Amino acid sequence: MFDKFHEECGVFGVYGHPDASNLTYLGLYALQHRGQESAGIVSTDGKKLYCQKDMGLVADIFTEERIKHLPGHAAIGHNRYTTAGGSFTVNIQPFLVNFALGGLAIAHNGNIVNAGILKAELEAYGSIFQSTSDTEVVIHLIAQSRLATLHERIVDALQHLQGSYSLLLLAEDELIGVRDPHGFRPLVLGKLGDAFVLASETCALDLIEATYIREIEPGEMIVINSAGVTSSFPFKPAAPSHCIFEFIYFARPDSTVFGQNVYSIRKEFGRQLAREAGVPADVVIPVPDSGVPAALGYAEEAGIPFGLGLIRNHYVGRTFIEPRQSIRHFGVKIKLNPVKDVLKGKRVVVVDDSIVRGTTSKKIIKMIRNAGAAEIHMRISSPPTTHPCYYGIDTPTRQELIASSHSIEEIRKYITADTLGYITLDGVNKVVDKPLNYCVACFCGDYPVPFPGESMMQLGLFDKE
Repeated sequence: MFDKFHEECGVFGVYGHPDASNLTYLGLYALQHRGQESAGIVSTDGKKLYCQKDMGLVADIFTEERIKHLPGHAAIGHNRYTTAGGSFTVNIQPFLVNFALGGLAIAHNGNIVNAGILKAELEAYGSIFQSTSDTEVVIHLIAQSRLATLHERIVDALQHLQGSYSLLLLAEDELIGVRDPHGFRPLVLGKLGDAFVLASETCALDLIEATYIREIEPGEMIVINSAGVTSSFPFKPAAPSHCIFEFIYFARPDSTVFGQNVYSIRKEFGRQLAREAGVPADVVIPVPDSGVPAALGYAEEAGIPFGLGLIRNHYVGRTFIEPRQSIRHFGVKIKLNPVKDVLKGKRVVVVDDSIVRGTTSKKIIKMIRNAGAAEIHMRISSPPTTHPCYYGIDTPTRQELIASSHSIEEIRKYITADTLGYITLDGVNKVVDKPLNYCVACFCGDYPVPFPGESMMQLGLFDKE
């Protein structure tokens, strides 16, 4: 219904707490924005691994009865957003297997860009795959490794991977977290009493009142067991390539990601946008909810009143029944409704975080104009998105990205705005700390990790996680 990029998943894990599965449920609840297709939890009591997972939202899946079937002092969980064609129960994570070294569960946020090649090689040696997920490749690589210990096998397996991964692995009596050497996707460490917590974002720590300790560093492997926490850096160092879209759209505004508060960064994006693309206006309104911080920053920098000109219905599910008598722009109208008193006769600046295909922006502008706005000036708090992402985000093909084949003026005409302005990439770099540490391939096509070929990736040989 919304023309946005979609994050692939969130991960959460606890070690050393008697209510590990319940805490993991709460952690996944806080990370629901990172994936709404399915969710799962695997727990351990030190002897056996237990699993509960299903399609749907966290609160609908994990009833009190299901949590009772997840005993133990450690657990990992996973929220998933599925790419097209991959919405199957066999793809729900965490994956749970038994192999030569015992039980093992794995949850993954990222995308292995050479998964297709690795799968073909593994199948040639007899591996049988049960899912269409790139995460299953990691399991087979661990199982086929001839090294002695689980830790050695994990390192051996991950050295074959190209792409992005923040992984949680759960054995009978230890929790392991690993972040790829480029650090594409976030992963943080926290503490709750004597227990340790790993999560995609700090908002999950806040909900369970865990203390934030630090980020897991790019290329770092954390092992948490009865002996405590052990850190190592077993992989060849690589240039940091944190995903810039975590700041622009994906992460919750109350989270700290890559060492910086998301809300503060988004608000500063808005300020920079006003400096670069200011326009005389009577009111600044956001496209809720992700456009709110940038709109606040824009309004403050420009000295223009901030208003809620669009109200979002937060109770709309991912599917709905459209009336038989078609209502124009129904998909947008069911989520957003204009406040006519805020808009009528006004010169309106509309702030959103991105334009992907342009279809939703066009409908929103039509809605605002019908509400009586005198002028509509669209402002975007990210640069034009010209290239798809291959590192764990569900993005359209390049042909579907309107900015890949149209100028800003052509996009303006298509969405019917009076003016259109984007923050520049230089402007983004002025806002974030250490700009060279970020992946901005979606704006320029400069991919930090090579991949086998765009055509293969777009065919969806593997689902991104």
